[in-house]
Amino acid sequence: MRSNSYGRLNTGGGPVQVNMAGGWLLRPSRIVPTILLILIIVPLCAHYYLSKAVNDSSLGHERHLLLDPSDPLADLSGLKCDNAKARVQELFSIKASVLNELRDMEQHRQQLQENIASATSRIESLRQEESRIKTELERLKTSVEQALLTQREVFEKNMPQIVAPLRITATQKDNIPLPLPSSDSVSQCRMHNCFDYSKCSLLSNFPVYNYDVDKYRMPSSDLEAFVKITVKQALGYNAQVTSDPIEACIFVVLMGESIGSSVDKVNLEETLHSLPYWNGDGRNHVLLNLGRTFYSKNIFEGVNTGRAITVQSHFYSHLYRPGFDLVTPPLLGLPGGDLWQNLPPLVPAKRKYLLSFQGELPRLRNYLDKEEHPLSSNPQIREEVAVVEELMQLEHTHTDDQFLLQFTCQGSGGYGDLEEWQMCETESRRTQVLRDSTFCLVMAPLSTFEITTVTLQARIYEAIKYGAIPVILGNHVELPLSETIDWLKLTIVLPKARVTELHFLLRSVSDGDILFMRRQGRMVWERFLGSTQVLLDSILATLRQRLNIPALPAAEEPSVSVFNGSFVPLKSDANIPEPDTDENLGPIEPPFPSIVFTRNYTTSLLNGYEIWNVWGDPFNLYPNLPTNPILPTEAKFSGSKLGFRPINAGSGGSGKEFSESLGGNSPKEQFTIVMLTYEREQVLLNSLARLYGLPYLNKVIVVWNSPKLPPEDLRWPDIKVPIQVIRAERNSLNNRFLPYSEIETEAVLSVDDDAHLRHDEIVFGFRVWREERERIVGFPGRYHAWDLNYGGWLYNSNYSCELSMVLTGAAFFHKYYASMYSHVMPQAIRDKVDEYVNCEDIAMNFLVSHITRKPPVKVTSRWTFRCPGCPVSLSEDDSHFTERHSCINFFTQVYGYNPLLNTQYRVDSVLFKTRLPHDKQKCFKFI
Repeated sequence: MRSNSYGRLNTGGGPVQVNMAGGWLLRPSRIVPTILLILIIVPLCAHYYLSKAVNDSSLGHERHLLLDPSDPLADLSGLKCDNAKARVQELFSIKASVLNELRDMEQHRQQLQENIASATSRIESLRQEESRIKTELERLKTSVEQALLTQREVFEKNMPQIVAPLRITATQKDNIPLPLPSSDSVSQCRMHNCFDYSKCSLLSNFPVYNYDVDKYRMPSSDLEAFVKITVKQALGYNAQVTSDPIEACIFVVLMGESIGSSVDKVNLEETLHSLPYWNGDGRNHVLLNLGRTFYSKNIFEGVNTGRAITVQSHFYSHLYRPGFDLVTPPLLGLPGGDLWQNLPPLVPAKRKYLLSFQGELPRLRNYLDKEEHPLSSNPQIREEVAVVEELMQLEHTHTDDQFLLQFTCQGSGGYGDLEEWQMCETESRRTQVLRDSTFCLVMAPLSTFEITTVTLQARIYEAIKYGAIPVILGNHVELPLSETIDWLKLTIVLPKARVTELHFLLRSVSDGDILFMRRQGRMVWERFLGSTQVLLDSILATLRQRLNIPALPAAEEPSVSVFNGSFVPLKSDANIPEPDTDENLGPIEPPFPSIVFTRNYTTSLLNGYEIWNVWGDPFNLYPNLPTNPILPTEAKFSGSKLGFRPINAGSGGSGKEFSESLGGNSPKEQFTIVMLTYEREQVLLNSLARLYGLPYLNKVIVVWNSPKLPPEDLRWPDIKVPIQVIRAERNSLNNRFLPYSEIETEAVLSVDDDAHLRHDEIVFGFRVWREERERIVGFPGRYHAWDLNYGGWLYNSNYSCELSMVLTGAAFFHKYYASMYSHVMPQAIRDKVDEYVNCEDIAMNFLVSHITRKPPVKVTSRWTFRCPGCPVSLSEDDSHFTERHSCINFFTQVYGYNPLLNTQYRVDSVLFKTRLPHDKQKCFKFI
């Protein structure tokens, strides 16, 4: 039996140890006994095993090995002592030699295995490189085809490049004096026969000249200080007001408030006719009579105003010229600014009182006090008495509805003209009643010749301000700015004969309709009537829309670079990471901007209703709107094919053909990435590098939110599209949504600097956005939840089958919403974002849902983002969620309701999880 150490022989009689390394063999007293013991025991053991091997055939082979002549141990019996040590050393040498050979063979085997693994890896790498090159060649081929198609379109194009409207204004030769028309001709004035269009070119930008009230004072009466100061201030803020009367399209004259019959008509007429730019007939002049008291009257009765337009709250039917004059409410609001403070919430739909009214008609006071019967000779009085009697019976109906109807004022009476229903109580008392009322009754003037009065307009103004839907009894009245504001969406106008059916009608209005009308009324009040600033802007916008003159282009934020003009930032080749997928996602194209300002003169014609009654912004002209009309499908192939890229030239196809063209219902376009960053240079550079080769990317705008400039030795990755680094004036999350002038595309992808999106996810999100342009389209979803314990709203980021927000750390939106966020949305919301350094994404979701009344669109299964190795972000702070709870509730207070809407689906590509034939390809491999 062989052993590796040969240090122990077991002969069956007991162990005999031979320690070759020891020193005891050198002792003579122990050598002789050991040798004798070996000579005696070894033969005996050998004889025993030989005998057993002969008798036991089943163990013959194993036992025979012990006495195999070739076995070195077999010779031990005849081995002499002086040769034992040499023999053992020889065996050790053999062992060492064998071990060395085995070690060399093992190293050689490992080297071969490493070579095989390296070769295998190299083969796989070459296969991947082959696949990548094939994909790249396909992209290049597609890009060449697209470039050739674009070149052919350029040669065939016969339309000039569209830009914002240029300015062409009037000159001195347009100021031609004309004779003053007669009073009969004045009453027949309309825009076609009394307005001089030659001074208002379509390209004039509608310049407005305002007569200085201190220099040109009207003798109607003393001008109230509030009216004088706030109107002058409001016109000063309006960008269309000019100081050059020669180029002006219209001329504004601010009149004083008239009370009773104290106006010197002759003096007033002479003063008007002596204005320096009256030009004989007063054409293109606008006479503003904006009162603040309930006693204001029409100061122009008996005055020849020529061809001037009159704007006031009180009109008689024979003096009002429809489509020419304008009806406005009195100046009862603030000078300007946010108007949401102290307004009640829109919900609940049903309030304490179903219907309320507080007022007094002096001519009916004695009758209502039971002192005398009304005069039967006056049919108007008899009709009014019948209406009042019918209304008084509502308080005795057998329903749960409550009414507050007061037809007499306490004390000495009400406020207003003696011939109409006067206002009762103080403003604070009226406010409390309106806050508790679902509907508010508005009685039309007693005389049908009065189509509007200051008191009537004040009642409507207060009702929509506090969310009580006006119910106007009398369908002969004229409502403010009625040619632009759709009053049918926020009021109920009935003839007085319907008073007997009034209760039935009000009970039939659903909660949804009540809240819609209340929301619409609040929007109209805040955007057009609630302050001197918005009222003056609305009056001028209405006149401008009559002339079909486009508004001024919406202001854009200057894109000031962080680098000075002489500094050239260092660039480095992008450290291109391994592609997330080897699929072809689209052609490689040079950056090109979206076509803008193509609907300068048709927007107000086709979308005039939406501009005023849905979007609430008739004051700006935008390069594009998310609701631009879509062409019929066949137009892509006949007559209007410029820019369209149908899938496989229109014949359709699966993944391969899909990846070569954008398809869809809109012409080809690109998107801009806006990335906000703050002192995380390496994280930023890594995110930028990952954008290399991204199809349809126009440029990347990096908003540098830090006061520290980027290091001069910072090397920016070359991703083959422009990277614009813009310096922010201050550190604010609102900078993410500024409408930067460098954004030349409609589509904007807002991305956090630490968000990691795959290219296929971005391209898919872009394709989805092209079909949902008016909505936010993004990846991480969140929702708002009701606090069951304490009431109010909570922000929730847990996984859910329902969502109401898409975080703008990775979301597409239209550039139009950047302008709305920065210039139209209430300033209080942006201030709250700055206060918390949080919630800008919630604010954008609120805004878009408020405008569209639609939820956002979530794409792909991604719910969160992780950036390994990134510094701690703001969203990981302990107070993050507490602040977001507070934001939702505060934004709800500002809007008067929570505009967020729930959605229960997400969007994936058409052929996702669809089994396809082997010769077909999916739209996206992993989406």
